[in-house]
Amino acid sequence: MTEVVGSGTKSAEDMTRAQASEAMERILDGDPDPTTLGAFWLANRWKHNTGTELAAFVDRMCDRVEYATPDADPVDCGANYDGKGRSAILGVAAGVVAAAAGTPVVAHSGDRVPTQKQDTYKHVLDELGVATDLTPAESADAVDDVGFGFYYQPAFNPAVDALFDRREQMGVRTFVNTVETLANPAGASVHLGSFYHLAFAKKVVETFEESAFHDLDRVVMFQGMEGYDDIRPGYTKVADWRADGAFEDYEIETAEYGMDFETEDLQVPDVAEDSARLTREVVAGDRTDHWADAVALNAAVRIYAGDDADSLSAALDAARAAISDGSAAAVLADLREWG
Repeated sequence: MTEVVGSGTKSAEDMTRAQASEAMERILDGDPDPTTLGAFWLANRWKHNTGTELAAFVDRMCDRVEYATPDADPVDCGANYDGKGRSAILGVAAGVVAAAAGTPVVAHSGDRVPTQKQDTYKHVLDELGVATDLTPAESADAVDDVGFGFYYQPAFNPAVDALFDRREQMGVRTFVNTVETLANPAGASVHLGSFYHLAFAKKVVETFEESAFHDLDRVVMFQGMEGYDDIRPGYTKVADWRADGAFEDYEIETAEYGMDFETEDLQVPDVAEDSARLTREVVAGDRTDHWADAVALNAAVRIYAGDDADSLSAALDAARAAISDGSAAAVLADLREWG
């Protein structure tokens, strides 16, 4: 496979689905010599993978994922597993608020995943005192009991977790950083993710379309802060795909929702600790500033993606109501006590 993809940026060929599948099988089996694996990963980085290749990688990974599907059908949030280092992680607070408004949410991440090895969902939840070292079945139960569930990569995706050392030796991101976010461990029908460029969002949609394992109803992706699933202030591009083939891209202007703040206003000195503190304060209704606005908007995106509101404005109203009536605080309290 390295001979196919590794001849150079202009002459490299795309793999067939069968070739990409075999390559991923070998990787997950720990078969390739470390030098060969590094060359293969790097060659794919400069070549850029097709949706067909990514779908093959995803399907072979999913063959080894331990799935636990809750009775509820949550919105799947698979933010970049290597985390954020400058701005607050809003997804926990947003997920709790969305759950309180009636949209169950699932988040999943690892722990200090290469290459950035920064803070993720897990670290915010740990700071909040929420159990994170759960079996997939326990995570599914949390979704049904509380409305928000966290799936921990070593528990549900041990084959990819076992690649940690080799990924760290690479020093750069590989396609594994992409496909691990698409595991969808709860078997949700809606995926919410982030992208740097619209072309990448379209490739993720193509990946899901060509995946023999996944059968999604909707994919919503946007240009998140630091590549994470947090809406950036100001102008944000959104990609929205449905299973009937409809695909649209549009913009969210946060100023249109009365939110007058900049990306710098969401930066914090300690990402995990400060994100946890802000989560507690916002869901309790103790803040009415830009942090409350940012959490409400991110919750609204989850509610809207889950088709529990006809518009983003209506979803935003539902999110704010869930905070003001105490429902969000109750969900967070239940989540901290659960298990």
